[in-house]
Amino acid sequence: MRRKKKELAEPENHERWLISYADFITLLFAFFVVMYSISSVNEGKYKTLSDSLGEAFSKRQSESAISDREGTPFTVVQPIQIGEEPMTVQPIELPHPTLEEVEKKHELSEEILRERRNLIEASEQMSEVLAPFIEKDLVAVKKHDFWIELEMNSELLFASGEAELSPKALPVLKKVSEIVRRMPNVINVEGHTDTVPISTVKFPSNWELSSARATSVVREFVNEGIAPSRLSAVGYGEFHPIADNSSEAGRFQNRRVVVVLMSHAFARYGADDEERAKLLNISPVTEAEMNNAQRSP
Repeated sequence: MRRKKKELAEPENHERWLISYADFITLLFAFFVVMYSISSVNEGKYKTLSDSLGEAFSKRQSESAISDREGTPFTVVQPIQIGEEPMTVQPIELPHPTLEEVEKKHELSEEILRERRNLIEASEQMSEVLAPFIEKDLVAVKKHDFWIELEMNSELLFASGEAELSPKALPVLKKVSEIVRRMPNVINVEGHTDTVPISTVKFPSNWELSSARATSVVREFVNEGIAPSRLSAVGYGEFHPIADNSSEAGRFQNRRVVVVLMSHAFARYGADDEERAKLLNISPVTEAEMNNAQRSP
């Protein structure tokens, strides 16, 4: 019996890795070729392609309707802008003040600073000499940026329904005159009443009563040596209350005469206080600034 020949096993191929390696090298070469081609784009061809694409897309967006495969038209949705639209900034023409305007502004600024110190000093003197009346709520001294107010209750100055100064009012006005006599500031005297109506031959309404009371105070100031050119009187009737007229306490506060000592610079230059403050870029005076101004020589 013939024996079958033993089949020999095929020898194992140990070089199969060369196939994978060759594929890797090919891919790596292709990658570098692509990278090189991207880095050296022909600018002329790129611009031409970009223009063509932009024209094609803008043409499609400008069409109001297109058709689908069945021919049914539908509207192209326009993009919605998110956020605020850009604003066009207009150039602002800055003022060019003349040398004379700059000098006048500087002069006025220095004068106002001096007057602030004088007004602060006058208000504190008034508070000191009128302290007994301030404690009884018959007098109040109010400081503002460009004026001070001496508010006197009518009970201190006049009898009810009258405009003639009472005897107890004369010492008070004398003390006030001694303080403001040496100052050049303009003095406005304001008369105010409550809402209780008056109708007499002498005073047909509160207008006449408030004006007459303010005039009486002005006359007394003139008698005390204050120049009449510095003084003015005005009556406001019941139309500028500081308290509620529905109560007796409120009406008591509203019956008053207010002596306003104005900044001399402001009165001379003729604009109102708010306009002058804007012109000079003056901010409201703080308590610290008031104290510093008082200590300054």
